[in-house]
Amino acid sequence: MTNPLFILVGTVIFLVYGGLNFYIGLRGWQALFSYVPFLSSKVYWPVFLLLAFSYLLSRFSEKFLPTMLYEGMTIAGAYWIAFMFYFLLIITSIDLLRLFDRWLRLVPPEIKRSLNPALGLTVFILVVGIVSFGVWNASHPKINHYDLSIAKQAGPLKQLHVVMVSDIHLGTIVHNYQLTKLVNQVNDLKPDLILFAGDVFDEDIESKNKQQISDTFRMLRASYGAFAVLGNHEYIGGNADEAIKYLGEAGVKVLRDTSQEIAGSFYLIGRDDLSGARFNGAKRQDLATIMQGVNRSLPILLMDHQPSHLEEPVEQGVDLQVSGHTHNGQLFPIQFITQRIFEQDWGLLRKGDFQLIVSSGYGTWGPPIRIGNNPEIVDITITFNP
Repeated sequence: MTNPLFILVGTVIFLVYGGLNFYIGLRGWQALFSYVPFLSSKVYWPVFLLLAFSYLLSRFSEKFLPTMLYEGMTIAGAYWIAFMFYFLLIITSIDLLRLFDRWLRLVPPEIKRSLNPALGLTVFILVVGIVSFGVWNASHPKINHYDLSIAKQAGPLKQLHVVMVSDIHLGTIVHNYQLTKLVNQVNDLKPDLILFAGDVFDEDIESKNKQQISDTFRMLRASYGAFAVLGNHEYIGGNADEAIKYLGEAGVKVLRDTSQEIAGSFYLIGRDDLSGARFNGAKRQDLATIMQGVNRSLPILLMDHQPSHLEEPVEQGVDLQVSGHTHNGQLFPIQFITQRIFEQDWGLLRKGDFQLIVSSGYGTWGPPIRIGNNPEIVDITITFNP
C-alpha cells in the first residue's frame, strides 16, 4: 500500500516544480518567443512543457518506454534542469528589480516597452552560454594534489601514494567512455592505492553490463589494489548489494563498516553510508565498534562518503579521512548551501592530527554540468614521519 505521506510530498514537489516551470515559460513567451514569427502559443507551450517535464516523465515511465526513448528523455530533462535553474535565478532577479522600479521609477516607461525582446534575447543567450561552459567544464576533470604527513611509522613504508575518486555516478548520463578516461588518468598517476569514496553508480546496475564497464575497472593498476565504499546513490537506486557484488567482480573491494590491514603497514577503514538506514532499516556501526582490534599505532585511513559527524574520526584517532558527496555545489551558487551544511564541503581540513580531504567528485548528478567548481581526481602523497 502506498504511503499517504509519500503521495503528499510527491504532489507538493510536482506542483512546485510545475509552478516554477510555468513561471519560466510564461516569462519566456512574454519577453522573447511571442516575437518569433510563425511561432504560436499552441506550438510553444506543448514543446516547452514536454521539455520541462521530460526528466520526471522518464523517471515514472522507465519500465514502459523503449530504452532509447527513456534515455533520450532523461538526458534532455537533465540538461533542462540546469537551464531551469539559471533561467529561474536570472528571471527572478529581473522581476525583483522591476518590482523595486515600480516604487523608485528609475527607468522611463518608453525604455521599458522597448526592453522586452532585447532583454529576453540577452537572458536566453546568457543562460545558453552558462550551460555550454558548464558542459565543457564537467568533461575536463583536474588532478588536485595534496602532500600530507602522518606522524606514525608505517612498517617499512616511508611514503604512500593514494589516488581517490568520488561521485562518478555511472548511469544513463555518465557512461563507460568517461570511466575509461578516468581509469587511464588514474593509471598514469601510478598509485599505490586507489580509493572510490562512494556514488560510483547512479542508475540500475544491470544496465552497466551493456557498457562493459567491468572490463574497464579491471584495467586499474595499484600496488595495494582498489577499494570502495557505498554512497547514498547506491542506496537510492536500491542497488547496494548489486554494487558490492559488481565492483568485487571487477576487482574493486567494497568495505562496508569493516577495516583491513594492508601490507602490515596501515589500516584502511570503509564506512557504510549514512543514508543506508533510511533504505534498509539497518543503522551503520559506530566507528569505535568498527575499529575494535585495530592497531592504532599504525596509520589509519578512512573512507566515508559523506563528510559528516567528524567528531567520530577525531575521537577515534583516524589520521586521514577521504569523502565526497557534496560535489562542491556542482551548480553555482549551491556551494554556499553546502558550505553551511558541512564543516568542510571541499578541499583539506586539519583538526589536530586528523586530516580530511573532501572531493568535488568526478562525475555529475542530474545535469552533466558544473559551474563554479571542477570535476577532479584527488592525488595524495602521504609521508610517514614517526
